[in-house]
Amino acid sequence: MRIKFLFFVIISGFMISAPAIYAQGVRSGPDPATLRDPDLERDSHHNLEVAKNYFKLKKAYVAALKRCEEIIAGNPNFAKIDEVLLMAGQSSLWLADNKGKQKPELYVSFDGGEKRTLTSEQFREMGRDYLKKLVNDYPNSRYAKEAQEELRALEAPKTQ
Repeated sequence: MRIKFLFFVIISGFMISAPAIYAQGVRSGPDPATLRDPDLERDSHHNLEVAKNYFKLKKAYVAALKRCEEIIAGNPNFAKIDEVLLMAGQSSLWLADNKGKQKPELYVSFDGGEKRTLTSEQFREMGRDYLKKLVNDYPNSRYAKEAQEELRALEAPKTQ
């Protein structure tokens, strides 16, 4: 009789605790907001490598900027978006100063079906926006310090 009672108490305990565990609302798996599409990540990584080649080896800042913009628009949750933002910011700033092997006039955007190029000040503002986004959204990034230095350099001529 004692064994039956002990068995009954144990089974009752399981039956009472099981619904309590399910009621906690614990989900399994990672947060859906952090999931990344592997194909999109691979494509973005390829675009980043091509952009680095244009940026560092060829000094083709228009091409690098276009690749970076493609990543930013198509995959804003890219694992290396901080690096993309830095490269986009620097490319824009250097186009504003007419640096590199490509003329800034090669950067063309379409406004209502009309082709237009950007002025030096518009490139500078675009670069500033990319760098600020990097510093504000990814303050712990290894590229944040470099972005802050670029922003300080931008502000320096205004205070002199």
